[in-house]
Amino acid sequence: MARVELIMPKMGESVSEATIISWTKEIGENVELDETIVEIATDKVDSEVPSTHEGKLVEKLFEADDLVQVGQAFAILETDGDDGATESVENVEETPAPAVEETPAPAVEETPKNEEKAAPISNTGDRFYSPLVRNMAAKENIGIEELNTIPGTGKDGRVSKADMVSYLKNRTGTPKAEAPKPVATPQETQPVEEVKTEAPKAEKPKPASTPIPNTGDVEIVEMDRMRKLISAHMTMSKATSAHITSFVEADMTNIVNWRNSVKEDFKAREGQNITFTPIIIEAMAKAVKDFPMINVSVDGTNIHIHKNVNIGMAAALPDGNLIVPVIKHCQDKNLVGITKSVNDLATRARAGKLDPDDIQGGTITMTNVGTFGNLMGTPIINQPQVAIMACGVIKKKPVVMETEYGDVIAIRHMMFLSLSYDHRVVDGALGGQFVRKVADYLEGFDTSTIV
Repeated sequence: MARVELIMPKMGESVSEATIISWTKEIGENVELDETIVEIATDKVDSEVPSTHEGKLVEKLFEADDLVQVGQAFAILETDGDDGATESVENVEETPAPAVEETPAPAVEETPKNEEKAAPISNTGDRFYSPLVRNMAAKENIGIEELNTIPGTGKDGRVSKADMVSYLKNRTGTPKAEAPKPVATPQETQPVEEVKTEAPKAEKPKPASTPIPNTGDVEIVEMDRMRKLISAHMTMSKATSAHITSFVEADMTNIVNWRNSVKEDFKAREGQNITFTPIIIEAMAKAVKDFPMINVSVDGTNIHIHKNVNIGMAAALPDGNLIVPVIKHCQDKNLVGITKSVNDLATRARAGKLDPDDIQGGTITMTNVGTFGNLMGTPIINQPQVAIMACGVIKKKPVVMETEYGDVIAIRHMMFLSLSYDHRVVDGALGGQFVRKVADYLEGFDTSTIV
């Protein structure tokens, strides 16, 4: 019999971890290939994880409500097959031990370090640590006392892999400070002072939790899972991208009049409404063709230029949270196709029936703040994208218009468009031209369009 690890798959773009909701199989039960073994919650979407192998569940590496990193093993199956594969993995893991023991010179110093690294950290307190975090702590010679001081950004304040990586970057000087202790020379005292200057860096995340005095008339409510994910994602985006916003005003009069003339027939024929959202998304898709460098993502110093225009549509949920389903391949769809996609995704989003694939693959995002009567907005970029456009309320107002008979003041339906973009790769000229181009396409809408 062979033992096989089931690995947590990637369930969406920029999703690095998932929370286990419940197990559908118990230890000792047989699991078929592609049969659901666990239900998980990722960034705003609940989904099922199928088994990649057939066998008997012999070990659960996590329990319900535990946080699992993408790419991490979450269960072990016993399958029919040769044990050789399992044994070879165990041999690889054991290989480093004799290699260290064979070096005689640093034997006195290396032996205690290896023992500390091998000793697992157990969850004896109120704070939970995943196996990945515990392994990283053991490898870096971090004790439970020090681990308890590391700020966590995960669920219920748990320490994630990203938290460990960030902490270790600022901790690199600490072991060097301990090594030269036996020799008290001025030259070796210098690194100790340098460590002292770096120590506060590890403490930087702490001010994020500012104590709030409780006067007795305050109700304290913990964020739900989705709100915590949104909070972490938005904070990360502000820390990642250099946000800048450009504004234009678009005359939507022709579109308003056209929609009023076709909406009843469209609903009778298609069984659904036609809103302003698909019209704006169509204009964005056209503008992306004119300015393809707005349809990119950033990976370090590399720019990924996307060929498909996949526009995310920020949608508010009944519970007040936010989700961003994606309309794929907008460049290949006409207005009717985009309308059907928008209505389908919006309906399933409100019902909580979106699939993981529905919220990934976006290349640029649109949010309609006008739905709530807002004049304009400065939205936060949905990473790893570099731009997000907000549409304000369509409002009647007096506007100066140029005619062949001179300037006149007319009542027009006007709407503000704002584009927040990443100034690391999108300069003001490109961002301003793009949002202006979207407005031009809206103002030049063909009112003879048949839907």
